[in-house]
Amino acid sequence: MNPAQPYRQIDAAEAERLIRSERVRVLDVRSTEEFTTLGHIPGALLLPVDLIASAPATLQAPDEPILVCCEHGVRSAFAAGLLARAGFAGVINLAGGMSTWRGARDHSPAGPASRIGPSSWLLDNADLLPRDGPLLDLACGTGRHALLLSAAGFRVRAIDRDEGKIGRLRDLARRLDLATDAAVVDLEGPDLDLGRTDYAAILVFNYLQRSLFPALREALRPGGVLIYETFTTAQAACGHPTNPEYLLEPGELRRLAQPLEILRHREGEADGQHSAAVVARRTG
Repeated sequence: MNPAQPYRQIDAAEAERLIRSERVRVLDVRSTEEFTTLGHIPGALLLPVDLIASAPATLQAPDEPILVCCEHGVRSAFAAGLLARAGFAGVINLAGGMSTWRGARDHSPAGPASRIGPSSWLLDNADLLPRDGPLLDLACGTGRHALLLSAAGFRVRAIDRDEGKIGRLRDLARRLDLATDAAVVDLEGPDLDLGRTDYAAILVFNYLQRSLFPALREALRPGGVLIYETFTTAQAACGHPTNPEYLLEPGELRRLAQPLEILRHREGEADGQHSAAVVARRTG
């Protein structure tokens, strides 16, 4: 391996041998349309290259080999370099890309099991994110949204009660030279203080603590937006989570967000899970 290029390059024939041996994961960084219309390697994960900053927080097992591919090997080289900088040890780029691939192709659309990265609710509503102030990513986990938005130039504070996840996020942000402010915060503690009119936007995904909503509203500056998505009671039939304390009743999220102005909302099945989502703005 060239020290200046911290990932391997292999051709399609060697890639096919690796895949047959089941010793490598495949990450396709083309567009969703290319993934389906041009076909993809069976079993490949999909994450378009413009979202690649979220990959280190969502891909598991950084020591296992991962083959990155695009159509001609250019986008995948960029993605492979980012994963290598993030500490992934077995990164491989498919030289020449899918244009050289002669193996099996799957033309089925990307399903929930093959899509990784940020929530579609965040992507669909990124046009409403203010650029003139800090964002808070609450219950951020390992930072799939915090890393993506930091890479896009937003000022992001990311908080979670899990020290291990925050430690992982700090390490990834350092490796990728991103100025993400990550902190361990007990979100259920009696002394929790999110501040007053501190944030231009607050993001909450897959987390529900009903008592937090007044603090979320107070922490938004006038004109700031809350982007929120989490599970509904219908998700219990899918196996996780099942505790009603963490599941929204029908229509409940819009009620909890009041008196913020509801700009957009969604409720039902999306991204392979049953959820409710809102974008709500503080008007005063």
